[in-house]
Amino acid sequence: MAYLGSRATGAIYRADLRTGKGKVISPGPGTPSLGLKAEGNRLYVAGGTGGDARVVDTRTGAVIRSYRLATGPAFVNDVVLTRDGAWLTDSTNPVLYRIPRGARGAVKTLPLSGDIAYAAGTNANGIVSGPGGRSLLIVQSNTGKLFRVDPRTGVTRTVDLHGESLVNGDGLLLEGRTLYAVQNRLNTVAVVRLSADGSEGRVVRRITDPRFDVPSTVARSGTRLYLPNARFTTPPTPATPYDVVAVRP
Repeated sequence: MAYLGSRATGAIYRADLRTGKGKVISPGPGTPSLGLKAEGNRLYVAGGTGGDARVVDTRTGAVIRSYRLATGPAFVNDVVLTRDGAWLTDSTNPVLYRIPRGARGAVKTLPLSGDIAYAAGTNANGIVSGPGGRSLLIVQSNTGKLFRVDPRTGVTRTVDLHGESLVNGDGLLLEGRTLYAVQNRLNTVAVVRLSADGSEGRVVRRITDPRFDVPSTVARSGTRLYLPNARFTTPPTPATPYDVVAVRP
């Protein structure tokens, strides 16, 4: 099963990737549902301009728990699950948030320091656990830079991409030392081969497809990568169609 979130209402849609059939399982709070990660019957949801995060029961659509992450302007964008919690980026504020993977635990706000510098536009976006699980990797959409983050301190270090850029970087997927970085408005997925510690990487190729229409993230099922078309350049209406594109990695 695949789960997709609405930027407009926060509704969660569940789809069968074999048939394409699906349905809305959760109506949403009226604010966005952006990055999603599923674990068992729990779906962790980044709340965008709502400045929050939610955990949704994938069987019933009920909100198990919600978390207020920011009290002012925010854009809680993406989420990754690690051993010590679910980490979320904020494209407006230079922080990461950690929420518990379970019923207990408190929200942690981790200020980002070091090499990253927030500027106008979309800043930290996609997030994954780095090679070996000792760091986090985040992509900064407006600068095209990739950073390693120490989850204990928040210190960031630029990943040396040897002159390449991941501008418009959005969702990330890490498999071993291969990083798939969606460049949404470029309709491209950059395939980056990382070093063992994640301190450097080389873009070894880029995946494009004529069916791409501003894809926002990427996930694997079986032998294929699946990318939902966010269609940012198409004015949304109640009748606007959306789809998911499958490609070979």
